[in-house]
Amino acid sequence: MPGRADEQERPPSRPTVAAPRRQRLAGLDGLRGLAALYVVVHHVFLRAFSGHPVDHAPFWAAWFIYGRFAVVVFIVLSGFSLALSPARHGWRLDGISQFARRRARRILPAYWAALAFSLAVAWLIVPQPGNGVPDAKSVVVNGLLVQNIVGAHSPNAAFWSMAVEAQLYLLFPLLLLAVRRWGATVMVATVTLVVAAVGIFGPHIPRVDTFVIQSPPDLAALFAVGILAAGIVGAGRARRSWPWAWLALAAAAPVLATIWWQGSVWTLDHLFWVDLALGPAIACLLAGLATGRPAPLLRLLDWRPVRKLGDSSYSLYLTHAPIVVVVYERIVAGRVGQGVPAFLVTLALAVPLSITFASVFASVFEAPFRRHHGSSTTGRRLARVEGVPR
Repeated sequence: MPGRADEQERPPSRPTVAAPRRQRLAGLDGLRGLAALYVVVHHVFLRAFSGHPVDHAPFWAAWFIYGRFAVVVFIVLSGFSLALSPARHGWRLDGISQFARRRARRILPAYWAALAFSLAVAWLIVPQPGNGVPDAKSVVVNGLLVQNIVGAHSPNAAFWSMAVEAQLYLLFPLLLLAVRRWGATVMVATVTLVVAAVGIFGPHIPRVDTFVIQSPPDLAALFAVGILAAGIVGAGRARRSWPWAWLALAAAAPVLATIWWQGSVWTLDHLFWVDLALGPAIACLLAGLATGRPAPLLRLLDWRPVRKLGDSSYSLYLTHAPIVVVVYERIVAGRVGQGVPAFLVTLALAVPLSITFASVFASVFEAPFRRHHGSSTTGRRLARVEGVPR
């Protein structure tokens, strides 16, 4: 996501139970910030521990091999955040052209600036591992956000999810139309059935299989689930009082247990289905946060340092990958032992450097455009993915 860029609504200074008319929800910035930080640690993990998809890390670091899970959070949160305002207004946008302009104004300046930064690092210092030196095709393909469709040397390992998310924005008005005509549940069921069919039959069709790898269609179902969860803002008292946090835990527990039991090789080979299984848990968590529960988690996510991290999470997602590679390849590799020592040293150097750089980057390439469209009815971005991460 991913990264990812999504619209969010700015949280208040302290957690509150969000009334249906409230235009800002607590916790979303913080959740986005922690997800972006997880992606940073994931890319540090990939540099320090060789053997992917086999997980050679000790138990306390082993879960960082699953960077895709942060993209799951980004994509569900993206659908949720974008749909908050439409959910309050009969599932209608205030105009498709206005929506498109807001998305472009919010996403593209920072993305294109990050692309220029990533290209400069790849050309002048070190390219991304597993990719050749970017060329003119890389510039065009990434600049047009079609890198998940057209193959090219990537200047940034996190950019794949940005293309997917941009394409989901094109789908968003159609999904809202489906919600208005048939209801959110039918919309999600339809999208999920189509996605599941692609997942079942795609591996047996060469070109479709390649598409599934480069543009995971399961993310479309996750996006739709996020839209469904946004309906909580207009739900009645009975629905809002459901134990959403416990439902999230109940949905996540069997998936996490399966991942732990099967291990990283199996999990990374079945990400399509694991992503889909995690989606409902993230959606229930977001519904809980929208209703002010659980209060301890909401306070953590709305804690000022975490919320501040969320304010620059889009920039953090966009710019961290070249920084991590430079730190590892030019400072750590060959000087610190592979594995835990390299992981800890790279973390100590790359994480604060990435966060600081992202904060400055966001003040230049995000804040002016965020302020410019702050009066719009849909508020601010979530973010992304990827990742999306992804």
